[in-house]
Amino acid sequence: MKYIIGVDGGTQSTKIGIYDLEGNLICEEKQKLRPLYIPDADTAEHPDDDLWESLKSVSKGLMEKFDGDPHEIIGIGLGSIRCCRVYLKKDGTLAYPVINWMDKRLSKPYQKDIPKTAYITTTTGYLTHRLTGEFKDTAANYEGVYGPLDRINWKWSDIPSDYEDYNLTRNMLFDLALPGEQLGNITKKASVATGLPEGCPVYATANDKAAEALGAGIHNKDSVLVSLGTYIGGMVEGDKYTETAEHYWSNLAAIPYQYLYETSNGIRRGMWSITWFKELIGKELEETAARKGSTVEDLLEEEAREVPPGSEGLITVGEFLAPNSLPYRKALFIGLDGRHKRGHMYRSIMESIAMTMKISVDEMCGELKEYPKQLIVSGGGSNSDLFMQIFADVFGIKSVRNVINNAAGIGAAINVAVGAGYYPDYKTAVEKMVKIKDSFEPNPEHHKLYEKVVDQVYSEIKDYADPINQKIYSIFG
Repeated sequence: MKYIIGVDGGTQSTKIGIYDLEGNLICEEKQKLRPLYIPDADTAEHPDDDLWESLKSVSKGLMEKFDGDPHEIIGIGLGSIRCCRVYLKKDGTLAYPVINWMDKRLSKPYQKDIPKTAYITTTTGYLTHRLTGEFKDTAANYEGVYGPLDRINWKWSDIPSDYEDYNLTRNMLFDLALPGEQLGNITKKASVATGLPEGCPVYATANDKAAEALGAGIHNKDSVLVSLGTYIGGMVEGDKYTETAEHYWSNLAAIPYQYLYETSNGIRRGMWSITWFKELIGKELEETAARKGSTVEDLLEEEAREVPPGSEGLITVGEFLAPNSLPYRKALFIGLDGRHKRGHMYRSIMESIAMTMKISVDEMCGELKEYPKQLIVSGGGSNSDLFMQIFADVFGIKSVRNVINNAAGIGAAINVAVGAGYYPDYKTAVEKMVKIKDSFEPNPEHHKLYEKVVDQVYSEIKDYADPINQKIYSIFG
């Protein structure tokens, strides 16, 4: 047996799994990250050295579970959150806490405001250095304001003056590798810290959404992916880079020189809203779930399943984190009356996610003149049968989920399988390692109802809400 480790570092947790070459999950470990430091609406930082500390912890836990031969692990695919910024000292340790993608400072270039900063990199770059000692990183995790990246050739600019707008010089940026290329090997120090085998090769993957798309199995024009995470986006396969699209942008894929077209309007703090509502319910439901040997999510879904489509007129607008360009935007619950209980609210949040993505995906696919026949849903939210059915009913096409819904982890493993030469190309690797679990067909009557809600209410609701939210923002900030 040969094995691969896939690392999926997210906004809310670090997940790591061991897979075989058929894509079967052998064992996995997961740990929640500490809450972000968010003292105001502009700041979001990972406390202390939380990304590295959590990776050490889950790696040790994983290797303790693994009963195979560690020498048969052919490589580690290292993935982590995109659009974050990491300030490193000359020795590769943190000069400042990792700035999360929700932090508004990241809309601007590096400001030379962090003492002892020698390097600016991504989360994957930082963790690569921790594991291997190398100052290398995947080229496919530089979405955001980092430096002058040539997105056609996937390399840094050769023109020194191009770095001036970023307040950087070339030697402050890591060397770049393509997805599937080896970044280095686990050092003895890192092996002691993590339990990962010393000398094991570490391979480049991509930003977390691109790795997720690879692991979800997008490889033709018939499929669109909705990625359920703290940030929720819709993606289709792309074959060239463009800066002129109105409703989508070109994300560097987990396959070298390929692209993903991603909806311009995703949902910030998307699945976070589900967590928020669960925590809002309080201890009572947790205690009930514990008595029943169930979970809070199971109980809420049981209640939401009894609620008819449309939540009896309760509409949720999930703007729990406003875009930088529209800071006044807020989340809404509108249409509440005495009928509505927590099951209605839970279902309405799910429906808001599906309807928002329906609008965004339709805009993107309309511009591309592509009309997918199936919707792949990935992420932990796809475990919910109710959520999967809501997606099918809202989109009006079949919704599909895979055996492994941690698509970013299996995507990272696919990068290793191809990079290490066990599969000749990505198409073959995906066919061998990605397996469909089941699918959900749309209910025609429910789809007609959701079409009315989307067309007559949801597509216009922010136009009406924005003016009053602007007034609220002017008073409270």
